[in-house]
Amino acid sequence: MNNGALPGTFAGPGTGLPRLPPRHPAATFESSGSRGLPSPGAERRQAPRMERRFDSKKTRRVAIKVGSRIICNDQGLAFDRLRALSGQMDLLRRRGMELIVVSSGAVAAGKKKMKDARGGPATLIKKQALAAIGQVHLMAAWDKAFSAHDVKVAQILLTAEDLADRHRFIHAKNTLSALLEMSVVPVVNENDTIATEELKFGDNDALGGLVASMAEADIFINLTDLDGLYESDPRRNPAAALIKVVEKVTPALLAQAGKDAGTPLGTGGMHSKVKAAGRLAERGLPSLIANGLTRDVLPRLMDGEELGTFFKPSLKPRGAKKHWLAFAARPKGKLTIDRGAAEALRDQGKSLLPKGIRETEGVFLAGDPVTIATPEGDGPGGELGVGLVNYPSAELRRIMGRGSREIPGILGFCHSEEAIHRDNLAIFDDGRDREDAKDGSAAG
Repeated sequence: MNNGALPGTFAGPGTGLPRLPPRHPAATFESSGSRGLPSPGAERRQAPRMERRFDSKKTRRVAIKVGSRIICNDQGLAFDRLRALSGQMDLLRRRGMELIVVSSGAVAAGKKKMKDARGGPATLIKKQALAAIGQVHLMAAWDKAFSAHDVKVAQILLTAEDLADRHRFIHAKNTLSALLEMSVVPVVNENDTIATEELKFGDNDALGGLVASMAEADIFINLTDLDGLYESDPRRNPAAALIKVVEKVTPALLAQAGKDAGTPLGTGGMHSKVKAAGRLAERGLPSLIANGLTRDVLPRLMDGEELGTFFKPSLKPRGAKKHWLAFAARPKGKLTIDRGAAEALRDQGKSLLPKGIRETEGVFLAGDPVTIATPEGDGPGGELGVGLVNYPSAELRRIMGRGSREIPGILGFCHSEEAIHRDNLAIFDDGRDREDAKDGSAAG
């Protein structure tokens, strides 16, 4: 079975954070019904202990995303679920693990509070208002749930623009680091109140993946009300098998996971969860999609039970900066390059010289991220990758297509021979950045 690209797969029911030593004595996980969430309509069964998919003994930092359908039910915030999950997370903390929670549910909680689950058009302004209402109650619920275990929480609200800006990205990393040093559990959510459609993550699966990468978590656990990824639709085929391990997230697998637009309570579907897992795999981080309604799901996962779908990390991961470029940065412009330069970037890991640039679009400054594309259409939409440009658009237009030795005569100075240095370049898809390339020369 090729779990990287299963035909007919369906979605079924550069600065790092410091590694901190464990602050809590090691504890053995207990199976306590009061800490778990019963799986509706099913008795708890002992899952077989198989070969571990990751080494939980070496896991010290865990990012956990909790979906809206776990946090909310038909009546509003499901506090019993938050209480159970906080108890499970406390067990992980007492085993010495640091936790970062990415929580959905603000808009859903606002809808329930205002008794507006389906009423009226779902305009952006209305969603922003509902998020403002719901976020207060959401954080109060998390605070109450964790307070029962004498655990303090902190609220972090982010927009896609925050993580797209490298300086704000680093500040967010530093804040997470400081909170973890203080033994506080950060609860992260998108700042829906001010986020616009153009500057939204789209769903909290994408946000969760970026936060896990930013925090340099050892694993990302995405809790939903589904058991994971199935080979076919389990609602139509009760015999559908759960995919336990995905070797690689491929375009075919993503396509088969569907373009679902979520549910009335949330924006993310299985497609967005698989996509987030694939992006994290490129960073070298493993992921799990598991059912948050399963009793004691978190300690059982850390005990090695084969729950959910596990996504293996890449053996040739991107570095932190290039992962940020590929998946968080928002390009300010576009460079169209010739075929020779494209092959040199993609296949040889070279830098981009002005000589290889045929066209520039947009207005950008030195240091801004720009899209790199070819007229022939390499990659999705013709995009080859994203890089940080060494010259502003006005100057780059003057030197594009020219040799590096001509730059001083044209501009009166030469800030850099490269338009984009290979260290500041992330290549998409199979032409991913080759950090192991030995040839450091440039393309152009």
